Amino acid sequence: MRPFLILMMLICYSSVKAQDIALFNKDGKATAYIDTKDEDRTIYLYSGEPVAFLSEADVYGFNGKHLGWYEKGIIRDHKGDKIGATKKASTGYTQYEPYKSYKQRKPYIGHKSYPPYKPYFYSSWTDSSFETFLLQGIEK
Repeated sequence: MRPFLILMMLICYSSVKAQDIALFNKDGKATAYIDTKDEDRTIYLYSGEPVAFLSEADVYGFNGKHLGWYEKGIIRDHKGDKIGATKKASTGYTQYEPYKSYKQRKPYIGHKSYPPYKPYFYSSWTDSSFETFLLQGIEK
């Protein structure tokens, strides 16, 4: 009985540890998620398209463009406004996460640009679209 309990605890621990992190826009819509199993911490849209990745606190597109920062569960743009957040960091109601499509192959990571100086981080949300913000990471 004891080995069975240990096995069940290990299975539960590994499944909790390997969960993806959902990212929501200002309206509480699940727009993207962070693949925590991927060492690059790739950000995928729910369509399965890889659009960006995390490098410490910086958010980069696969084209090498610095998009913003990810700190304390919040993604911020270059102006310091919130543009995306995890469920835990979101201040309002969040909708259910949609079904995740199969992950597409990640593109080659371009040369990373230098991040700009961090602006003052505001508590307000930007009016820009979170999906459009992330799609900048795969523009040519």
